Amino acid sequence: MISELEAMKNDRNIAGMARFGINPKGTLGVPMPKLRRMAKSLGKGHQLAAGLWDSGIHEARILASLVDAPSKVTEKQMESWVSDFDSWGVCDQVCMNLFSETPFAWKKAREWTERKEEFVKRAGFVLIAVLAVHDKKAEDQDFMPFLGSIKKGATDGRNFVRKAVNWALRQIGKRNKALNKAAISTAKEIRAMDSKAARWIAADALRELESGAVGVRLSKK
Repeated sequence: MISELEAMKNDRNIAGMARFGINPKGTLGVPMPKLRRMAKSLGKGHQLAAGLWDSGIHEARILASLVDAPSKVTEKQMESWVSDFDSWGVCDQVCMNLFSETPFAWKKAREWTERKEEFVKRAGFVLIAVLAVHDKKAEDQDFMPFLGSIKKGATDGRNFVRKAVNWALRQIGKRNKALNKAAISTAKEIRAMDSKAARWIAADALRELESGAVGVRLSKK
């Protein structure tokens, strides 16, 4: 499997990914559509995923998140993998494809937003964003504590953290009318903070959450 990935190496894509903040070390430049096709043909395999992850290759790790079985993922594995994150690409794909589907998603979202490591902290906020979109059974009250986490994380000026904080805030605010109101209120509190990162997060979130398009969509729910 690794040899198949290496055969698809694309130096031009690697250079392009580097411009968007993807660590070029251990990266092959294989696009996501090809990885998804590979995952579909492979099917689910927990041991296969472990082997792919251990290769350290960017695309192999994304493929691992696509083929692993969420029901077999342990907290120990999640902590091990999150400590290996070295780019937003792997972070986001693993959180979206795999971690958000595990029984530990909510717990890790809470824990990781408190961590100091850049991509671990980002992972916490990415999980919040993904849960806000995909966990249809969750209640509004489940998301309210996350607004406090978002407010706390809003002063983190690291690019990959602040963007994830913003993402989480916007996704909560687009879930329904009640959470939209709560998210807007939180964004306004963040806007008042003496922090460049916080002001950017608030301005960008309010631009979307107070938009007519979001208002119309939420009125139909």
